[in-house]
Amino acid sequence: MKSQVVLKIKSNIKLAKNIFLMKIFGYIENLPVPGQFINIKIENFFLRRPFSICNFKEDTISIIYKIVGKGTKSLSKMKPNKSLNVLYPLGNGFDLNDVEKRGKIILVGGGVGIPPLYFLAKELKKLKINFEVVLGFTTYEESFFVKEFLDISKLHVASIDGKIGKKGLVTDILKEISHDYYFTCGPLAMLKAVHKIGKEGQLSLEERMGCGFGACMGCSLRTSTKVKRVCAEGPIFKSSEVVF
Repeated sequence: MKSQVVLKIKSNIKLAKNIFLMKIFGYIENLPVPGQFINIKIENFFLRRPFSICNFKEDTISIIYKIVGKGTKSLSKMKPNKSLNVLYPLGNGFDLNDVEKRGKIILVGGGVGIPPLYFLAKELKKLKINFEVVLGFTTYEESFFVKEFLDISKLHVASIDGKIGKKGLVTDILKEISHDYYFTCGPLAMLKAVHKIGKEGQLSLEERMGCGFGACMGCSLRTSTKVKRVCAEGPIFKSSEVVF
């Protein structure tokens, strides 16, 4: 069940080139699960901005975002104790039913698709599930949360510039690692490449959203069964229903 609340900024720090970590806190009634997102109302902008939940602890939600336009630029300048109007938790979460029966699990993240996988990784560790993580970055300067993932899992890193990890793409690493099941979030091209490998898994998809909770139909997506809304029936979809 979604809530509209006013939360305050606890911290808003730069992690890497154009990448920021924001923590917002307040009374959290409906607890989020890995894969869900929030929608933030930014002053002077008509549409809310959706952000995946990177972590949740007690009264604090963490998001990681990249400056890509005027809205996120404005967000990056906000200071602690500023109030934000937030819709949460939105969308579905990763399906972890019978996760222990899915064989060797790989988490595959690219760029700002990485944050929800950190929330997921923490949950899998809590469930005592063995898994490995593959992260992809464009450049070393844009890399983040490498140490945080190393603290909880075996980690593989790829980068286009080759300055961190293996030079190349996450799929170059995936082809070298045996796995049975994956959870992935990242740029569309990366999702297509991971999906093409043919393993079973779950993908977190991104679309432009008007409302964030299924009313406007602006983020509709064709699946193998019917048209679904990324914000409501998603953003998590099984690989068997995704049509690229």
